[in-house]
Amino acid sequence: MEALLPPPIDRRPAGDAAGGAKGYARRMKRLRPDALRAAAKLLAPGLAATLIVALAATYLSDHYHAPPVIFALLLGMALNALSGEARYAPGINVSARSLLRISVALLGLRITFAQVGELGWSTALMVLVAVPLTIGFGWALARSLKLESRFGVLSGGAVGICGASAAMAIAVAWPQKDSERDTVMVIACVTTYSTIAMLMYPALVSGLAFDPMQMGRFLGGSIHDVAQVVAAGYASSPHAGDAATIVKLMRVSMLLPVVLFITVSNARRIDVNAPPQDKVPLLPAFLVGFVLLAALNGFHLVPGAVAAALTDLSKWLLVIAVAALGMKTSLREMLAVGTTAIALMAAETIFLGLFVLGWILIAG
Repeated sequence: MEALLPPPIDRRPAGDAAGGAKGYARRMKRLRPDALRAAAKLLAPGLAATLIVALAATYLSDHYHAPPVIFALLLGMALNALSGEARYAPGINVSARSLLRISVALLGLRITFAQVGELGWSTALMVLVAVPLTIGFGWALARSLKLESRFGVLSGGAVGICGASAAMAIAVAWPQKDSERDTVMVIACVTTYSTIAMLMYPALVSGLAFDPMQMGRFLGGSIHDVAQVVAAGYASSPHAGDAATIVKLMRVSMLLPVVLFITVSNARRIDVNAPPQDKVPLLPAFLVGFVLLAALNGFHLVPGAVAAALTDLSKWLLVIAVAALGMKTSLREMLAVGTTAIALMAAETIFLGLFVLGWILIAG
């Protein structure tokens, strides 16, 4: 009887049906064992190179007590020639893109629903206002300095949210020519300024007689990277360290709405006839992963040991991705951005610090 029945009707347009069938066939072909072995063989040299750089950067970080991403960046740039070799390029590209996306998605495990309540709505409102204001300040200042507005958003997001992680997430959501060069420049500057802030800010506000909670709110709201916030906070006092860490993680939670807004805005500007590889999905997979992990962690559905292990993995993947970005960027390309970009990020850092300080002094 089945032979007498007509075949199922495919109501999709012919082009869509053919494209879907071809896409399915390609995906199945990639999952075959021989294809997986070939892909692993192709990617192994580049992945191994970025992993070795990340290990070296971590060792130097432990020895000299400086952020590992800055060592990964410098070592990667010293090995820039590798990205031009066919043997290493595929693995380096995967490290700079795929591993980066996984790292950003795992940041969702740092977010819990209890963080807002612990410091009150004044702190939450401060974060909600400070982040978009810093990004807007960067965008406006970049335009006035004749820089690309995208660079202002990229640098403002890195300063306002969470340093290198935010810069790389925004770069993924808003790809463009010279994206790696701009991202490397932002990471180098934001890490340097964050380290300077970690050393200087506690001394600068020591005369204001802040209590530990106020000190933690200021440090967590104004320093860029999580590691420097934790170091500066706990150097002041245990209570200041706890408050600084929570405020910083509240800023990290702003990564989701900011990247989502940038993704949607960027998608509207993309030519519908552009090649598939040039298009950005309206809701990137790494952003979906970020939301899901944040929700699971917020409802305490992720065991503490698992969350801690995945958070450490996120840090490792970030260092590997930064090393790969360094390999793809030459010093000459970074210098092409110019001192104007460096001054822009310094101005964004000062703007954020003054805003948070003024908020605490006025609003309490």
